[in-house]
Amino acid sequence: MRHQKKNIKLGRTAAHRKALLANQVCSLVEHQRIKTTLAKAKAVQPLAEKMVTLGKNGSIHARRTALATLRQKRVVKKLFDDIAPRSTERDGGYTRIVKLGLRKSDSAAMAFIEWVDAAQVIEEKAAKEKKTKRKESELSPEQKAPEREEPKPEEPKHKAATAEKEPTPKTEEPKPKTRRWFGRKSGEK
Repeated sequence: MRHQKKNIKLGRTAAHRKALLANQVCSLVEHQRIKTTLAKAKAVQPLAEKMVTLGKNGSIHARRTALATLRQKRVVKKLFDDIAPRSTERDGGYTRIVKLGLRKSDSAAMAFIEWVDAAQVIEEKAAKEKKTKRKESELSPEQKAPEREEPKPEEPKHKAATAEKEPTPKTEEPKPKTRRWFGRKSGEK
């Protein structure tokens, strides 16, 4: 029985699971929000919260512990300098999991895991980028929409009638392809 055993195994060996979770936390620190399966998000959440707690402590021992877990100096620096200071008045619950529904290919439950304090920044930034890209593409002078060509006035009917009476050049009809391999005997070519 698995009483009092909290770690989520995710169908991996211990070393693979440790590397996976460390990479997920590094991606979360870098990108502020990651899309993953619900099981992985639930497994990443305690580790991410532990790293923020170490960052709030700020001691050299805490830095070394975080570096031993995540193994990327730039991520630990960003964690200690950016993410931990904005969570100083919060006593826990630094991340949130937002369920997205099922993945189309294999019906795995998907979710976003994101920092609670950074949610507004991400949404505003994404909305501004979409609007600016749309405006630039619509208003760019190099890619103006081609001007509408006005229809040419119709030719007089008597000219159209003479054009119809002119003989059209004859084109040869394509010959049907013959399949030589059907019904051929061994001695015939």
